Amino acid sequence: MAQQLPLHFEFRANQTFNDFFPGSNHEIVTHLQQCVAGSGEQQIVLWGNSGQGKSHLLQACCHQAQKQNLSSFYFDLSNAQLPDTAILNGLDEYDVVCFDNIEHIAGNAAWELAFFNFFNRHRERGHKLLISASSAPNDIAIQLPDLKTRLNWGLSLKIQPLTDSDRIEALIFKANQMGFEIAPQAGRFLLTHYARDLASLWALLEKLDKASLAAKRKLTIPFLKQILDQESHG
Repeated sequence: MAQQLPLHFEFRANQTFNDFFPGSNHEIVTHLQQCVAGSGEQQIVLWGNSGQGKSHLLQACCHQAQKQNLSSFYFDLSNAQLPDTAILNGLDEYDVVCFDNIEHIAGNAAWELAFFNFFNRHRERGHKLLISASSAPNDIAIQLPDLKTRLNWGLSLKIQPLTDSDRIEALIFKANQMGFEIAPQAGRFLLTHYARDLASLWALLEKLDKASLAAKRKLTIPFLKQILDQESHG
């Protein structure tokens, strides 16, 4: 049984669909939710540049699976070194499997073959496979032709980057979820002077929240300048 398999991964508690700011990616979110629920595609490849929320969405799929009492598994292949292919043993029994950054197995013959075999077993059972990549399936440098073909099965979805106005909305959205407020002009200031990728902005929000609580001050632009100045000289 799936629950007896010695596979564990860390659920990121704040990476659910409710925590995701979609921007123009509402349709992608719907496809992922339908896939997990069994009313959509059996396989989805989600691709796009780093920092656009692919990992968050795969984690969200696992959260949704858990809510539906389905077994799920998530693994990020972009870690420094690929694990032993034995990690795939028995994984075909899981209802929902998510592999992040699949391009990292490209050119590794043992991994490509093992993943191909896992893919076939998992699919035959009617289970759901969700994969993220930095580029479209056709552009991933997979050497095994049959695996390359299979990665093109199902649905391929390109995640759309957020516009500047989306990013400001996302900052306000995330701050609200964390329990504090950030004004649109403060959000614009952060985008202009600090960072544009979401991972850096989320990390900054954590620091700003702590600084705001410690100083008991609202996040005005003068206060933001003070915090950022302290950060740069810290």
